Amino acid sequence: MKSATTGTQTPASPAGVGREIILESVSKTYAVKGGKEPVTALTSVDLTIARGEFLSLVGPSGCGKSTMLNIIAGLLPSSTGTVRIGDRAVSEPDPSTGIVFQKATLLRWLTIEDNVLLPCKVGRRVDTAALRRADHLLELAGLADFRHRYPRELSGGMQQRASIVRALVGDPEVLLMDEPFSALDEFTREGLQDELMRLWTDRPKTVVFITHNIAEAVYLSDRVGVMTSRPGTLKEIVDIPLARPRTPRLRTDPAFYELVSRIRGLIGHQEQGAHA
Repeated sequence: MKSATTGTQTPASPAGVGREIILESVSKTYAVKGGKEPVTALTSVDLTIARGEFLSLVGPSGCGKSTMLNIIAGLLPSSTGTVRIGDRAVSEPDPSTGIVFQKATLLRWLTIEDNVLLPCKVGRRVDTAALRRADHLLELAGLADFRHRYPRELSGGMQQRASIVRALVGDPEVLLMDEPFSALDEFTREGLQDELMRLWTDRPKTVVFITHNIAEAVYLSDRVGVMTSRPGTLKEIVDIPLARPRTPRLRTDPAFYELVSRIRGLIGHQEQGAHA
């Protein structure tokens, strides 16, 4: 694959890391109380995400992005179809899958270090390897000096870094992220995008990332899935042939803006049609 920015070979996603994710004919319909018509949030989704791939999902509000993520996570059953992660059919949450939500959801009475180690403690997996990973990830995320602080003593951006470290400390093979930076200001958001890329490069895994920010999706991803309006399904998957490692300079590159514009156009056509 040729790089859109340099013309050189674009490094492939790291081989042999993470797990393949396969969705086949996945749909989700919600029952509505009061005898009202059921609401179909997601319909006929077929998708294969390669091992070690970073895939983002974008689309209009209410198109089923979070529903799809929750089904992949095993937090929500699908109405039809199947989801597989590696050789496992998804029916419930699994320790090999880490999740980062929009809010940091740290426990206010625990220190940052204790919050980070909480999943390992719950799973009784606090061993030397887990402690070593926690130390390393806290250092990478710039939180080593704040490990004994409490969430209220940290900024929103630092709390979200801690949330990401918490999801990674168990070294999951799959990382699911639901708009993790949406509540942050632009500069903090861009800093955390770079932080996430650094953490992902250091310990690669399969990532599914939901965002409303098209530039964020292009900056982070190997591919971007564009979803239709509700009932949501995949309209198109756009390859992002930009060389890695990604650096802040990429955000001013014409090739970067060309991809952002193309994806925005795919979403814009849907929104125009909905209001026609």
